[in-house]
Amino acid sequence: MRKLIAATVLLALTTATGCGGSDAKEPAAASAPAAPVASAAPVASATAVAASLTVTDPTGKTLTLKKVPERVVCLTGICDDMLVELGLVPVGTTTPKLLTRPDYLGPAGKDVPVIPGSFGGEDVAAIARAKPDLVIGLAGVHEGLAPAVEKFAPLWNVQVKSYRDSIGYLRNMAALTGRGEQQTKAENAFTAKLADGATRAQAAGLKDKTVLAMYGGSSIGVNTTDDVLGNFLSQYFGYPWPSKGGGFETAQAYSIEEILAKAPQVIFVQSFSFGNAKPVTETYRDNPVWKRIPAVTTGKIYEVQPELWASGRGTRAFGIILEEALAKATG
Repeated sequence: MRKLIAATVLLALTTATGCGGSDAKEPAAASAPAAPVASAAPVASATAVAASLTVTDPTGKTLTLKKVPERVVCLTGICDDMLVELGLVPVGTTTPKLLTRPDYLGPAGKDVPVIPGSFGGEDVAAIARAKPDLVIGLAGVHEGLAPAVEKFAPLWNVQVKSYRDSIGYLRNMAALTGRGEQQTKAENAFTAKLADGATRAQAAGLKDKTVLAMYGGSSIGVNTTDDVLGNFLSQYFGYPWPSKGGGFETAQAYSIEEILAKAPQVIFVQSFSFGNAKPVTETYRDNPVWKRIPAVTTGKIYEVQPELWASGRGTRAFGIILEEALAKATG
């Protein structure tokens, strides 16, 4: 079961402990903002990217399209995220629960065809039927599809190791589609959320509150500070969850006893359901060690939507996650 959960979580946890790769290359001259700092100073305004049909993948390989992509198939959540941020809609997706959220496409998301198949083993025929100009996948996962997919469309694999990469990819997509105006609007809104979140976190003393983001089914794992979600949350909360080293499964394999020892006051849980698997909070509800964890005893443990917390990885997703985390931690 842990292997199955790990494979699913890899949909978004493109980290140093998971799968390697370098940061996204950005087409814009302006760099992504530094880590958010609580301050009353105004947030610098974003610069619109220039149109370009060339992007670079995490391996340094340059991809040049023949035309502006109008039909994009998304095999990873950040693709759906940046398209929605730019006012676009994919012609195929593997994260329909993300797209149909009210803060994404809402009911209109149901009109986007779902690409069947396993993660990394999506149905190539279904991708082809969408007649894409571009297919966007995840580095370290979708390379195996390249020989088949590239017969009918370019495959651009991306990798998010921090929210800064999310900004970079937003700029990439804006350059490819000539949507600099939409990019600056989305980027400015996001950086404003980061600054506001930092101010609110400081005012509420949230750096002194121990928070945990975890995931699981019949077994559990922790989003450590070496993965993108854990690192993001660590900028706003007390987050004492370093990687344990080794491969993906060992790096994030904290036991219930180890979680209790760090006494988290707020817990966010992503429950991945396989077959008849119960949510994590139900699975461990009667566990005597689990019941002693402060967040559990005070009712500050929250089931959150995996499609957002584990798959979004774009600027829109991070903004929504931050707002949800702040609201629950201070509520």
